[in-house]
Amino acid sequence: MLQITDLDMNLIEELRWRGLIQDIMPGTEEQLNKEMTSAYIGFDPTADSLHIGSLVPILLLVHLQKAGHKPYALVGGATGMVGDPSGKSEERNLLSEEVLQKNQEGVKKQLMQYLDFNPKLKNAAEMVNNYDWFKDFTFLDFIRDVGKHITVNYMMSKDSVKKRLEGETGMSFTEFTYQLVQGYDYYWLNKNKNCKLQMGGSDQWGNIVTGTELIRRKSGAEAFAFTCPLITKADGGKFGKTETGNVWLDPIRTTPYQFYQFWLNASDADGEKWIKIFTFLNQSEINSILTEHKEDAGKRILQKRLAEEVTKFVHGEAALLEAITTTEKLFANQSASAESLSVEDLESMEGVIKINYPKEKIEAGIDVVSFLAETAIFPSKGEARKTVQGGGVSINRKSGRN
Repeated sequence: MLQITDLDMNLIEELRWRGLIQDIMPGTEEQLNKEMTSAYIGFDPTADSLHIGSLVPILLLVHLQKAGHKPYALVGGATGMVGDPSGKSEERNLLSEEVLQKNQEGVKKQLMQYLDFNPKLKNAAEMVNNYDWFKDFTFLDFIRDVGKHITVNYMMSKDSVKKRLEGETGMSFTEFTYQLVQGYDYYWLNKNKNCKLQMGGSDQWGNIVTGTELIRRKSGAEAFAFTCPLITKADGGKFGKTETGNVWLDPIRTTPYQFYQFWLNASDADGEKWIKIFTFLNQSEINSILTEHKEDAGKRILQKRLAEEVTKFVHGEAALLEAITTTEKLFANQSASAESLSVEDLESMEGVIKINYPKEKIEAGIDVVSFLAETAIFPSKGEARKTVQGGGVSINRKSGRN
């Protein structure tokens, strides 16, 4: 269970050593040190589950609440209908209200696993949906009450807008207005919930600053902001993507075993960075793990601890133990035969792909290459043959070349 502390830690210092601060508005740190501060992050309901790219904003809210501040999670029911152009080269498909409603419920259910919504707490987490204040906001009201405060020159100076305007696809009016819509979210939360801080990824800086500017011009109130860096992989690959797609927080979409394996397979360079970002281990513990790992990197102490901590946070202790058990049975003793595993073991193992193949074909005799192609383990006989010849396939721990 999340433990709430008093304002006895410097949140910005804590986030800074973890590598979670990129841009920060002057006065933000002083505001957080002065009093319990309400802050929010927006979550885009483009799917009914968040993926590990959403872990950073979740963790920011958890750190915020642990430090004694009040977190708001904004699910973008309205902004999800528009589409954020930040970091995108083309306009995305707009979602229907029905799909958005389903997605919002899925996101809400997940967020409630990580934040403490107990109303008895002074800094209880709250969830808000910007559809609630936009559904009756007419277009004329919007351009009168919001549009007149922000100039087109100001909006066009944002990188997300400039890149799209300079590209081949251009930008629709719908997307162009996105920063005003998000800016109004901050204004509404500032006015109605005393929200004084917005956090987000570095690609959101322009949208967030538009919000602080709108607050300043409309009400003259205080508003602060900071962003965290976008997570990258050392090899240049996209973070949170595997050959099978996104790594989801939903255990149905990505099983705890598969989730555990993602972190276990981190490179040393990524592991050193990610263990600070994605776990709550303190600086001393992390330094100790890094030192021990460097003494014998082959033991993968860093990756194991990273995988354990993140899997436990997202899926719980029981799911972590199952993932570890499956991993040990499959990989702990590479010299052991798969025959040492019972049918029950294999059937119950999550993350193990099972294929039905006619028994009579096996009994009649089939070569390895044909088997791999017919079962679609490999897309073609040529690719299967090449991999077998390279020693990349083993059956019962024995190379397919034998």
